[in-house]
Amino acid sequence: MLGTRRALLLAALAAPALGRAQDFPIRPLRIVVPFAPGGASDLVARVLAEPLGAALGQPVIVDNRPGAGGNLGAEVVVRAAPDGHTLLMGAPGALTVNPHLYANMPFDPARDLAPVSLVFTTDHLVVVNPGVPARNLAEFIALARARPGAISYASAGIGATTHLFGELFRLRARVELTHIPYRGSGPAVADLVGGTVQAMFDQLPSCIGHVQAGRLRALAVTGPARNALLPAVPTAAEAGLADYVVTSWNALLVPAGTPAPIVQRLAGLVAEALALPAVRERLAPLGADPAASSPAALGALLREERARWGQVVREAGITVG
Repeated sequence: MLGTRRALLLAALAAPALGRAQDFPIRPLRIVVPFAPGGASDLVARVLAEPLGAALGQPVIVDNRPGAGGNLGAEVVVRAAPDGHTLLMGAPGALTVNPHLYANMPFDPARDLAPVSLVFTTDHLVVVNPGVPARNLAEFIALARARPGAISYASAGIGATTHLFGELFRLRARVELTHIPYRGSGPAVADLVGGTVQAMFDQLPSCIGHVQAGRLRALAVTGPARNALLPAVPTAAEAGLADYVVTSWNALLVPAGTPAPIVQRLAGLVAEALALPAVRERLAPLGADPAASSPAALGALLREERARWGQVVREAGITVG
């Protein structure tokens, strides 16, 4: 009798979630990008929105919410209804770095967000304004050592990968650089091109066009191998910085409590969208490598990355404010 009552209770509790899953989607979806337009997260979100919308039969809108190293946009998703209609295009910052930086985080990404799928991975570039008198990475390091703190580097915000990669470079190259945070890669790259700042450790998708046009000079690729889009640019390891090998990623997440069938459906549709030749053709020139995953695999990656970047934050002594 007790077993029957328990089964009925569980069925009653599951009914609302099951109903939401069966009705999904009932209105337009939005992908919240926690950075300004023009960065890698924004560019790829816009490429992905079209095939997802076609598959779901509802428009998919990209909503830029920059600020606080990605926390503002992520919190918008955390506070949204857990029904699959609001997704976060998450980067390592808000998901794996900020919990180590902010004493009073407004949410816990491990508790309040549910992983859907990895979307893409990408190399970063060490790029400088052409006015910087350094033709290669060794010359840049020598210049920074000769002028401690005189060279400024831009980032997409405190705790963003563009910040963490810069701090890791500073530690490994034993140089002093001045960090200038922005509210997204787009405005940071614009100021780098304009000469307001001298350097950046940016994701390939948001700066490769400027490199190819000669508006920025690429000194090194941060990944383990040269990038096919810029085959003449050496890796940092090849350029003499053997212990500086890092890549970045972006992923889709939803509010915790979103019904599992909706999460699984979204993950499947992301995988299908990223496999489309038209999507891959649009991502290839950006240097964004499609990398769909299961929710479980993304969850494992997030746990690993939180431990990794927590160590870098402590080693670099990064603080907020």
